[in-house]
Amino acid sequence: MAQNLSSSHFEDPFVLYGETFSSRLLLGTSRYPSPKVLLDAVLKAQPAMLTASLRRQTSGEQQGGNRFWEMLDQLGVPVLPNTAGCHSAQEAITTAHMAREVFGTDWIKLELIGDDYTLQPDTLNLVDTASRLIKDGFKVLPYCTDDLVLCQRLVDAGCQAIMPWAAPIGTGKGPINPFALQTLRSRIQVPMIVDAGLGRPSHACQVMEWGFDGVLLNTAVALALDPVAMAGAFSAATQAGRDAYLSGTMAEQASAQPSTPVIGTPFWHHA
Repeated sequence: MAQNLSSSHFEDPFVLYGETFSSRLLLGTSRYPSPKVLLDAVLKAQPAMLTASLRRQTSGEQQGGNRFWEMLDQLGVPVLPNTAGCHSAQEAITTAHMAREVFGTDWIKLELIGDDYTLQPDTLNLVDTASRLIKDGFKVLPYCTDDLVLCQRLVDAGCQAIMPWAAPIGTGKGPINPFALQTLRSRIQVPMIVDAGLGRPSHACQVMEWGFDGVLLNTAVALALDPVAMAGAFSAATQAGRDAYLSGTMAEQASAQPSTPVIGTPFWHHA
């Protein structure tokens, strides 16, 4: 009987801050055509967490006020609040504390924006901000660039997982610096979730094949022609990439190699 190589959370646990999750896909909740589409996409993808911005939601990005929060609660998927839109350390810290009161969770995705054009994280203040939140009892998932030194400093500050980007938020370009990301994977030992810039399921599969522990998506699903089907595609691609990584992909060869070696001389050559 053929062995089933598909991994599950029992055989291959995805653990963040001591908690185990059954999926390696995290899904954002903004920019969907309607709450119903968001709901169906979540049910299709079965993500580990749903990210939500307290600042953007309360400012009216999502229509429906409290109904939006009620819908998230009814889904039964853990919510990962984020500090999207924050440009200073104090702003991010204040938002994180507000989110903890609203959602009743110590989890926080730390976004500290340093540039409005690229939405690149403020790398100079990110480590200190993360450190302060960790001291306040938060489980911090910092959104960061693919800079190795920055990521190591975040780990040194107490972050038990980090979220490097593949490309600037919302661009859908996929991994624009494969060397940097693969270097990160080989040097950083905590779980890493690729966040921002993934546009296609193949992008998610690729970074998972490199050994990353999960992916976070929003725009690629929300702005697809069929967000629900795309959510399913990303879920499947994420798991496929993980299975490929665990299975061990073949080494690349410089030249063609026959898949069926020729051994001996065919009998008809002796006729």
